[in-house]
Amino acid sequence: MDWPARSPDLNPIEHVWDFLGRRLAARTLPPVTIRELRLALQDDWAAMPQQLIDTLILSMGRRCETCLAVRGDHIPY
Repeated sequence: MDWPARSPDLNPIEHVWDFLGRRLAARTLPPVTIRELRLALQDDWAAMPQQLIDTLILSMGRRCETCLAVRGDHIPY
């Protein structure tokens, strides 16, 4: 399958980054130093539900089919 150049929808890591970004933003005391950021990301990574990863993996077939149906453009939500 040709990789559609304009489709971040096929990159599951984008959803992982979104999860981590939301967790960081929800902290009452955001990390101030690089060390604090690293530790916060490690904590949030460890807290990531396995179901999130499983859902991303299992949704790839549907994502690919939808992306092909819209000719490589973004998947409409």
